[in-house]
Amino acid sequence: MPRSTLEKDARFMSSLLAASDDCIKVLGLDGRLNFMSEGGQEVMEVSDFNEIAGCPWPDFWRDRENALAIEAIEAGRQGRSSRFQGFADTLKGTRKYWDVKISPILGPDGQPEAILAVSRDVSVLKQAEERQRILGRELSHRLKNVIALIQAVANQTFRADADPETAKAGFMARLVTMGAAQDLLTQANWTEANMADIVAATERQHSSEQFSFGGPPVKLSSASALTMALALHELATNAAKYGALSIADGKVDLTWSTDMSADPPRFALQWRESNGPDVAAPRRKGFGSRMIERVLSGHLGGTASADYRPDGLVFTFETSLDALRAG
Repeated sequence: MPRSTLEKDARFMSSLLAASDDCIKVLGLDGRLNFMSEGGQEVMEVSDFNEIAGCPWPDFWRDRENALAIEAIEAGRQGRSSRFQGFADTLKGTRKYWDVKISPILGPDGQPEAILAVSRDVSVLKQAEERQRILGRELSHRLKNVIALIQAVANQTFRADADPETAKAGFMARLVTMGAAQDLLTQANWTEANMADIVAATERQHSSEQFSFGGPPVKLSSASALTMALALHELATNAAKYGALSIADGKVDLTWSTDMSADPPRFALQWRESNGPDVAAPRRKGFGSRMIERVLSGHLGGTASADYRPDGLVFTFETSLDALRAG
């Protein structure tokens, strides 16, 4: 082959190796490092290849990965290709996850005379895979919580003395409320929801002219958001049946506040009805009252109270901000 062609091929191979992001290495049959591509030196954060030339390549790996690297070299010595993945640090200590392909380099006699090792940095893919695994596990956990909550709602709604048609309508309405809360959580990747958004979802089910609300920014965990949404739904449903929202002039004013000076910081909510029909404490607690007292107070570790004043119901709830943010 003409010298000019050989030089051209050499320049082409040199440019190809320099442009590759893979860490391309040539190892001796003893596993020692003889060559590393320019792109490989960059990704491995090697400033001077002479500092590592001749080093045993498996020494760049630790524990399980070290054993895999030794096995891969042995396979290369026997003329077989192999592949493995694992963590290894760069020369500057940056931890990366690598996809490694080992192949024998055959001599004129067809026997291995060196080993080619190509390592690709797949750290980004590994991180995405780990995030996906965590999200899957978190989603499973949250779905179990949702199912448990639905079961609790169903058990209370369809109690033995409940009218079937009335219970069915109430149960479906509660599922719609939970669905709206789930939509908010989905928009926030199932992590948390804003108190104002939870309240706004309740308001949309009723006349905005009768419903006003306000308070500082407060974040709720997914579990707390579902519980709060159900509690507000029950309050609004009762108000629409018997309270301020049952007549055109009735008003509901929902406010919440925080006390950051308390230890731990506190959260307080007040639901105040006015201009509605005369009210009185019910003789028998319905699902809404039981749900608010047992689920809202119990789950969020706070205190709830209902004051049936002649001019309208005043419901208050207090807990810690930590309880609202707990998952």
